[in-house]
Amino acid sequence: MKSEPAQSSPEPLVFPPLDPAAPPVLNAVQREVLRLKRERKAVILAHNYQTDDIQAVADFVGDSLGLSRQAAATDAEVIVFCGVHFMAETAKILNPTKLVLLPEPTAGCSLSDSCPPAELAAYKAAHPGLYVAAYINCSAEVKTLCDVICTSGNAVKIVSQIPADREILFVPDQNLGQWVMRQTGRKMRLWPGSCYAHVLYSVASIESAKAKFPAAPVVAHPECIEAVRDMADIVCSTEKMVAYCRENEADTFIIVTETGMINRLRREVPGKRFVAGPTDLCGCNDCRFMKMNTIEKLRDCLANLAPAVELPEHVIRDARAPIQRMLDWSD
Repeated sequence: MKSEPAQSSPEPLVFPPLDPAAPPVLNAVQREVLRLKRERKAVILAHNYQTDDIQAVADFVGDSLGLSRQAAATDAEVIVFCGVHFMAETAKILNPTKLVLLPEPTAGCSLSDSCPPAELAAYKAAHPGLYVAAYINCSAEVKTLCDVICTSGNAVKIVSQIPADREILFVPDQNLGQWVMRQTGRKMRLWPGSCYAHVLYSVASIESAKAKFPAAPVVAHPECIEAVRDMADIVCSTEKMVAYCRENEADTFIIVTETGMINRLRREVPGKRFVAGPTDLCGCNDCRFMKMNTIEKLRDCLANLAPAVELPEHVIRDARAPIQRMLDWSD
């Protein structure tokens, strides 16, 4: 019986350098977004994983920590959050009296879904005394059950400040938790959650990209599995990817995170080439939840001042404390 031939990995997508001298060209919908933003006295916050046309009209593009800081500091009357639902919830928690809009209200997150509040509450009841550190990728209700929040950019710093005599439960991303344990030497219980997009990267798929671009450093997000992280030249948050690629002398980088990050890298690190980390199925890796937001939905939510994010007062009150602790500990 003949064996099946091994399938080759998909060809990775290669993004050439942008011309820094070329002026940005906005389409009609983007121009309408900017007009409505001025009329509504709104601020547009966009995650690094949003599409390029959304990033181009945003007031701030960043990771979860940067977006949280911007949400806490803004004096805008309306906050439009281009990301997923838990991110817009965080903005509402930090700005309870302001109107917070999310272009696509059903934009969820596999990490957030992996940790239902009732299950976490039951686990805490069965294991009293745990100090709960939560990755920001969780629902507002889960945040109310936690002692401190962290992002991929500050998780090591936050966990390092938890009292040494407290046993830690880290929710909901076990891959980020594993990485933090290695960086800090702090043993933690890990909730069995993961980002569906980041666990699609495999050793074989990254090896295939490295074979085509042997001199390119591999830049990986800590939500990737350990075997992929071990292959990387650096493991870091999306925000730190910008500084690393800017300061590294290489002219080509393999970016092992959601493809939208490359939009920002091309704008802020001109003259360099970026290769989207492929998976075994595709030459790039888009998060289906992040990409539910579109420039048309952004325009419509500004025009209609809807859909708005609403949270009960007690959830806002109880979830704000661990978020504020994160912001305080991050300074």
